[in-house]
Amino acid sequence: MLTARRRVGNFALAATMKLAVIAVALLLPLVAGVADFDFFYLVQQWPGSFCDTQTGCCFPDTGKPAPEFGIHGLWPNYAKCRAAGPELVEDVAMVVDGTTAAVDAVERRQKCWPENCDDRNPLKPWEIKDLVAELDANWPTLSCKSGRSMEFWSYEWKKHGTCSGMGQHEYFAAALELKKRHSLAAILADAGVVPSDNESYFLSSIRDAIAGATGAVPNLECNRDASGETQLFQVYQCVDRSAKKLVDCQLPMQGKCRDRVKLPTF
Repeated sequence: MLTARRRVGNFALAATMKLAVIAVALLLPLVAGVADFDFFYLVQQWPGSFCDTQTGCCFPDTGKPAPEFGIHGLWPNYAKCRAAGPELVEDVAMVVDGTTAAVDAVERRQKCWPENCDDRNPLKPWEIKDLVAELDANWPTLSCKSGRSMEFWSYEWKKHGTCSGMGQHEYFAAALELKKRHSLAAILADAGVVPSDNESYFLSSIRDAIAGATGAVPNLECNRDASGETQLFQVYQCVDRSAKKLVDCQLPMQGKCRDRVKLPTF
């Protein structure tokens, strides 16, 4: 009888331990995924290049934004892509938020940035109510899906902000503070790179101007205008994990750019 009781007790203990291990395994990604990244990308887009495409753009309900680079997002990123499934995949150089066929092929096997880390934590407008005026000026939507920038901010928070390790107010305030330090449009203007429908500029001159003024080398992304010409679209500034210090972007980026690019008027 005593032996039988011991067996039952051992079985119950083993079952309890297995359940505990499973629970920890399920919880760890939720806890670790929030802050499990290597650096941020502060991504700013030139509105003229967003709008001067075959798709076009629509202004937010607050009106036409100023002719200045606007925030696209503050994105946690990995220094190297990681295996996305149980299979082991060799690490490859970091790529950015899904812009080329090559990236899409890699993304099927690997994860290059964390995203959607907490679906139970949607953006609460009252958390950032004191930042709305600044966000309207510096982080406007140009998408024709909706003229409400709050929807754009909610999407960025859900996809990227929930993985930042920051609270909602802290996340948006950090992006605004980083942008406030340097006006990319002013930096380029000082280097002779001004919006024009006719002129084109060396991509290296744009990168060097931003690096010289900010102290950190950026990555650049381009797109095509309605006639197929290459134009500067987005500037990726690398930021340390504290979201306070700009650092050199060390990793290559396939940004669809050529040696010379345009900066269209807006």
